[in-house]
Amino acid sequence: MEIIKTTDIKPGMYLRVYQKVKEGEKTRTQRIEGLVLSRKHKNEPGATFTIRRIIKGVGIEWVLPIFSPTIEKVELIKATKPRRAKLYYIREKSQKQTRKKLKTAPQVLNKTLKETNKEIEKETEIKE
Repeated sequence: MEIIKTTDIKPGMYLRVYQKVKEGEKTRTQRIEGLVLSRKHKNEPGATFTIRRIIKGVGIEWVLPIFSPTIEKVELIKATKPRRAKLYYIREKSQKQTRKKLKTAPQVLNKTLKETNKEIEKETEIKE
């Protein structure tokens, strides 16, 4: 994995973002992983980027500020070269169609699916 600056984020990248989250007195690191759909407001102080991931069959999107002090690091998993600046059309497509459209290696998506399956197994073990 390659660590990149937040200012280098572009649509079409598969990223893993580590963000500090404060819960009461404790702080922990939350990992957010997914496809970058858009980046807004260039390099203004209020610039943001949107990450999308499908978890348990439900699409979840995070809008994160680029210049946030809570972002610890950003890892680049895979970079694609889309033909559009905003990839909102991905919301309506299935994972198979998305892979075909963005021409990504299936190993990257399989890896994230394996991680998701492990998370589901851990949650079911805890409930039992």
